[in-house]
Amino acid sequence: MNRILISPSILASDFSKLGEEAVKCEAAGADMLHIDVMDGHFVPNITLGPPVIRSLRPRTKLPFDVHLMISDPIRCVGAFADAGADMITFHTEATNDPGACIDAILQKGCKAGLALKPATPAEAALPYLDKLSMVLVMTVEPGFGGQRFMADMLPKIRAVRRACDAVDPDMYIQVDGGITPETLPAAHTAGADVFVAGSYVFRAEDTSRAIRRLRGEDA
Repeated sequence: MNRILISPSILASDFSKLGEEAVKCEAAGADMLHIDVMDGHFVPNITLGPPVIRSLRPRTKLPFDVHLMISDPIRCVGAFADAGADMITFHTEATNDPGACIDAILQKGCKAGLALKPATPAEAALPYLDKLSMVLVMTVEPGFGGQRFMADMLPKIRAVRRACDAVDPDMYIQVDGGITPETLPAAHTAGADVFVAGSYVFRAEDTSRAIRRLRGEDA
């Protein structure tokens, strides 16, 4: 798997300039825009909701990679899909019926992703792979940006990649947390191909160069 797709996490952006930040990511060559949604319940932080996504949608053509870190995610699928989400990823730990949530996402015309917290084994995603477009392996504890990459998640990434290849070799494996030019290569070698980068991209003086460096195109 040679592709490296970059999905900047808008959680690390300047919230007073969200539209400008989205435009900047597109101009810099990002592949999608990662939008973290937190409810203060499933994780201890609170971020943004469908109205913000709806206001951002006209500003960029980037696919919206919406990561729901919320309890009972099925109740909000329709609102986020209608607001402009292209991919909706939710946590298997946040629902008693992941299959129903995946079906709800697909019925709204979005792609479905399933996220695994660090303590959740790769096996939790296996029953649902035939309906998923992406599995997200968290490489930090979800809830806050700026954390260090957890290298002990690499075996899980490899296990997820093997399982996905048996079902659909084109399925995305995303990693989220602590992604920099130093940590990305190991995750990529393990089988990940979509990389969420927040602080590294949005705190860079040159956004385009930051994204190129993540891809290994600019030393």
